Amino acid sequence: MARLFGFSIDDKDDLPKGVVSPIPQTGEDGVDYYIQSGFSSQVIDLEGIYKNEHQAIRKYREMALHPEVDSAVEDIVNEAIVSDTNDSPVEIDLDNLNASDGIKDKIRDEFKHIKDLLDFDTKAHEIFRNWYVDGRVYYNKVIDIKKPQDGIQELRYIDPMKMRYVRKEQKKDDKGAQLFNTSNVHESEKVYFPKIEEYFMYTPEPRYPTNMAMGGAGTAMKGIKLAKDSITYCTSGLVDRNKGTVLSYLQKAIKSLNQLRMIEDSLVIYRLSRAPERRIFYIDVGNLPKIKAEQYLRDVMSRYRNKLVYDSASGEVRDDKKYMSMLEDFWLPRREGGRGTEITTLPGGQNLGELADIEYFQSKLYRSLGVPESRIAGSGDGFNLGRSSEILRDELKFSKFVGRLRKRFGKIFLDILRSQLLLKNIVTPEDWEIMSEHIQFDFIYDNHFAELKDKELMEGRLGLLGMVEPYVGRYYSTEYIRRNVLRQKDAEIVEIDEQIEEEIANGVIPDPNQQMLEFEQGAMGDPMAEMGEEEAAPAPQPQNMPCLLYTSDAADE
Repeated sequence: MARLFGFSIDDKDDLPKGVVSPIPQTGEDGVDYYIQSGFSSQVIDLEGIYKNEHQAIRKYREMALHPEVDSAVEDIVNEAIVSDTNDSPVEIDLDNLNASDGIKDKIRDEFKHIKDLLDFDTKAHEIFRNWYVDGRVYYNKVIDIKKPQDGIQELRYIDPMKMRYVRKEQKKDDKGAQLFNTSNVHESEKVYFPKIEEYFMYTPEPRYPTNMAMGGAGTAMKGIKLAKDSITYCTSGLVDRNKGTVLSYLQKAIKSLNQLRMIEDSLVIYRLSRAPERRIFYIDVGNLPKIKAEQYLRDVMSRYRNKLVYDSASGEVRDDKKYMSMLEDFWLPRREGGRGTEITTLPGGQNLGELADIEYFQSKLYRSLGVPESRIAGSGDGFNLGRSSEILRDELKFSKFVGRLRKRFGKIFLDILRSQLLLKNIVTPEDWEIMSEHIQFDFIYDNHFAELKDKELMEGRLGLLGMVEPYVGRYYSTEYIRRNVLRQKDAEIVEIDEQIEEEIANGVIPDPNQQMLEFEQGAMGDPMAEMGEEEAAPAPQPQNMPCLLYTSDAADE
């Protein structure tokens, strides 16, 4: 195909002059460089068997249906995406962005439009869960080709099993940017920087030939080539460096889940087979020949054997002696000279109530999924809402893990926002490279541990403020106190000062300067105003009378 479907915002893939390298660019998407045309599926080793990426995603989705894995995934998703009836799960934070208020307002409006296209306020849980389980997510940015300045019209979700990110090297005949171009270097010794073509391959019916994945001959995959800018692509950030394949966060739990399944199945089989007590009937057959002894044993079995079964469909109780169960009694013949007919009892399984091995592998599964063991169903530890020093360290690690997931997931909004702002000519590509580093996304936080930590920090700072306040103006300045004791940043200082001035002007809080003035006037007082003329006249003082200071004891004497 000469051209790609979709659109491209910037087709300048050539490196600037002087900035060249023989090493191709690598990313965190686990995409290898395919030589010339066509592409093959990446392979990944699951359970000791080489499988392709398509089957790996299917494996992750099957794992997510297991009760223990589903519970752990729900804990992670509920912690990362907090649904609130009044607030949106995520908002854009432009406090660190150095731009005009008009640009910031436009960015906020476009971000709200993007959330509306994704229906993120309603489907945030499903979107984040799909990204977490599959380890990747794709969205097709649909625009009006005739009116690209109108921006993105629709965002369509694409099944990751139908998409593939491809980097293709041009043929060696098509020379790229020359690395060393000196006259004294022979042509055979010159090194050229390869040209890389990046696009997405969409296959409506994904079929990954096994022989191609294993390096054998096969038919090349056929699909639709989509331009890079028309697709939003976000991965988990986990890459198998040995095979260069994107992994899901469930990859670490594959072995633990398989072990837990085997242990549970073996426990069920053991309990079914060993739970009931069974009897052993030793039947004395005397000197009967073998054939007659076996016939005699069968006659005794049919005579004393009771095989009454209950039919749940018809509600009838019938005799069903033609079937032999593994839980039935044992009938063994015994020759003459033995102890005769005897009946003994085999004890049932012992220690059937012990679940230590099951609990161990459940705990191992939760650890592999990154969920604290205290959150395992049935655990009596629960949440500790005391001081931050009493909070379990696993919860703090889990909180940091969720924070990393949010940071990684935010790249979806960043990529869509880039396309939207560039299409509408709100910012230029050069400006976006600078602005994108200062754009953050604020998710609603529902973890009380962070709140407790902030509360204790604030209490400590206010207590320290009360201790150093008498020394303000002598050894410390007000600005030093605000920066080093209260830990207020420059933006916070400006914002707080503006809020205080506004509240004083509106009469919400009194003016501290006016209060100080009134306090000083009240402490000193005005004797001429409070006293009358007679009281204000000075009393006559005796001449040459020494002024004596008497203590209470001297006055008594």
